Amino acid sequence: MAEFRCDAGAASTAGIDMTLEIHVDNIKCGGCANTIRSKLEETFEAPVSVDIENGVVRIESTQEKREEIVARLVKLGYPETGTTAGVGAATAKAKSFVSCAIGRMGGTDND
Repeated sequence: MAEFRCDAGAASTAGIDMTLEIHVDNIKCGGCANTIRSKLEETFEAPVSVDIENGVVRIESTQEKREEIVARLVKLGYPETGTTAGVGAATAKAKSFVSCAIGRMGGTDND
């Protein structure tokens, strides 16, 4: 599941920018990472990094936007680990292949 790290040092994380770490399925290569990075940066105007090997997406945001970020990842074909099964998992995998191909055409593959 998701891990949260807050470098702000505040007791409450509401409304405070922090690094959200979201573990996702279906990240296979640099094409996947390029798509995730470009789409999330475009949508949320925040820095994004993708750890391909461990299937982790990191984005600077607030806790309040987490659900919206996860929903965008699902739409791209990269659901949060453990949240899809059966047909939903197959659909997400198919979407991730398309997102991967788009990422490979639009950027450098970092395999």
